[in-house]
Amino acid sequence: MTVRRSAAALAATAAVLCAAAAPAAVAAPSPSPSAALPSGLYGTNDPTYDGVWRQSLAFLAQQAVGVTPAAKAVDWLTGQQCDSGMFAAYRADASAPCDDKTVADTNATAVAAQALRAIGGHQDAMANAVSWLKSVQNEDGGWGYTAGSPSDANSTSIVIGTLSRAGERLDGVTTHGGKTAYDALLGLSIPCGGKDGGAFAYQPDKAGKLAANGDATAAGVLGALGKGLVVADNAAVKDPACRKGSPLLPEQAAQNGAAYLATALAKNGHLDQPPMPGAEDSEPQPDFGNTADAVVALAAAGHKDKAAASVTWLKKNSAAWAKQAGPAAYAQLVLAAHATGADVHDFGGADLVSQLNATGPAPASVTKPEPKATEEEEQKDSGDGDGIGGLWWFVGIGLAVGAGVGFLISGRRKNQQL
Repeated sequence: MTVRRSAAALAATAAVLCAAAAPAAVAAPSPSPSAALPSGLYGTNDPTYDGVWRQSLAFLAQQAVGVTPAAKAVDWLTGQQCDSGMFAAYRADASAPCDDKTVADTNATAVAAQALRAIGGHQDAMANAVSWLKSVQNEDGGWGYTAGSPSDANSTSIVIGTLSRAGERLDGVTTHGGKTAYDALLGLSIPCGGKDGGAFAYQPDKAGKLAANGDATAAGVLGALGKGLVVADNAAVKDPACRKGSPLLPEQAAQNGAAYLATALAKNGHLDQPPMPGAEDSEPQPDFGNTADAVVALAAAGHKDKAAASVTWLKKNSAAWAKQAGPAAYAQLVLAAHATGADVHDFGGADLVSQLNATGPAPASVTKPEPKATEEEEQKDSGDGDGIGGLWWFVGIGLAVGAGVGFLISGRRKNQQL
């Protein structure tokens, strides 16, 4: 989730937090009845600023857990693409050609390209999106939220992930001056040793100073690792630490960012929202979406053990937020659970996959999870109490030998796509 796109999420979170005080006034914005939403679109909230984003994020989460979205949902997403290859945040009338007034959204384009790759069968659309992203690279090597705007850590990171998923050599995607995406991203990494060392800033302030940003750091870790938004459960565990380096390498910047996130989450299990304008003295509120993103980032960097408390916190506290925010929120939770090996079908008692699927058209197919074996079944499978392999193992072998037949049973492990 990018900083600017968080506006919708902030509104949803505020609605959740204030529901008890003013239930009639906190509903998330919805389109007017005269502006009916397309049947293939996920979610019912106003899609003006996040239509493509939430659709693509939903697809990525579904693909990660064995769900194939409906054809009309995929058609809606591909229909949003402009001839140039870029995507806007949302086009109500996709039949009208894109023009100079169409806002070129790098984040929407990057996440849509990742989603189309995950779905498969849309190589040309993905290639066109990648080609457009490369064509609007800033001179410092990064990307801004819209084409030509100043580079920021979030946009640069998600584009890096898309280029990586598309098979591009990141050191080969350069500006005329020879700058790479990593030049821009590492320039937003706060050096170790001082306050907030290891974190990424969203952008420099007017004086050129860098301020730590949890959202940008979660994105920056993935970007520095060259990862897309989907991260597979990784058993490896590293000890997070912020280490100085000169020059700073992408992998080290990622680990430094992970060390910052681990420290930030250790306080209470979650990240906090920045204070709203004029409310600097108000009590900080939890940021559910960015906490989920931080969990994914930590897992990608090999620190899922440091994200365990945050996963537990999300299980206990995220249900109301996800219901209010819709498909993108469910998708973020699915991706966080997927990255850490948590059960997406029993996440604090909630079946995240079913909840996500319910926000859009019925999926084309759903891979049902295998039922977990009971303790008694596991003992039988392991042959507990019956010697090596168990009594019935020997009986089966005896029968096979008697019949003159040999069987070789082999398992095949399914590789999960990063």
